[in-house]
Amino acid sequence: MSNARLLVVEDDIDIANMLKIYFTGLQYDVDVANRGRDALEKTKQVLPHLIVLDIMLPDIDGYEVCRTLRTSTRTSHIPVIFLTQKDERSDKLQGLELGADDYITKPFDIEELKLRVQGAIRRSERESLTDPRSGLPAGRLIEEQLRRIIRESEWALLDVRINNFEAFKDVYGFVAGDDVMRFAAMLIGEVVDELGTTSDFIGHAGGDNFIIITTNEAAPVIRTKLKDRFAAEVQSHYNFIDRQQGFIQAPKAEGGVEKVGFMTFSAGLVSPSLHSFADIREITELAAEARRQDAAAASTA
Repeated sequence: MSNARLLVVEDDIDIANMLKIYFTGLQYDVDVANRGRDALEKTKQVLPHLIVLDIMLPDIDGYEVCRTLRTSTRTSHIPVIFLTQKDERSDKLQGLELGADDYITKPFDIEELKLRVQGAIRRSERESLTDPRSGLPAGRLIEEQLRRIIRESEWALLDVRINNFEAFKDVYGFVAGDDVMRFAAMLIGEVVDELGTTSDFIGHAGGDNFIIITTNEAAPVIRTKLKDRFAAEVQSHYNFIDRQQGFIQAPKAEGGVEKVGFMTFSAGLVSPSLHSFADIREITELAAEARRQDAAAASTA
């Protein structure tokens, strides 16, 4: 559960600060929003693994926040625990009907809230709904999106992978590798928000591999912007010496070291306008092959 990201949406400053201090002490990465619209904006910037959501907020209420999250392809998977003064059965039912995962009433037992938060995140990961590092949709949610688009037209899929990631992780360690993974997820979200549509889907297919489902029109522009921005901005994850020399010295399996270039994105693009697909396996296989060709072209350039 370490380093899971929580978003606490609570307009009572004392409660918000108490929850931030408590869950930060449990090694969660905690952000706080005091208004509903701020919560929606923060969720767009960095996907939390779970949202603790007060119902009574000064602008839009928690029900509206939850409804907006559930109707967006990008955020529909995020577990939500309602936190509220209300204890009426109808209020609880309304929250659960909107897709909330749990409901706890003030005044609450902080240990009980902790257990409910832990349980909701575990369920999400166990059911292959989210990747534990990026918080992005994974496994089953990606498969559901693939089954949806194969019946449709005018879509495009980008298979994106981080080149030289394993060598970076060997040199800088797992913690630095997880930082890069979160950076990559955040960057993809920013670029898709800028150039795509609100219906676009971003998934973490595992390891250093991401999936973007967008429109035919937006896909090539997103692809170019992603590769350019990642190549420029990922350099901040290297130390000064490596940045100056332009490579890292990575260990080889057979012993010794080798020069490895900085991490880059490779991206394969497939769409019904370019290919025909018999099943979702063909979508993923053709996208992976297009991504490998993109990586090979970059290495020979």
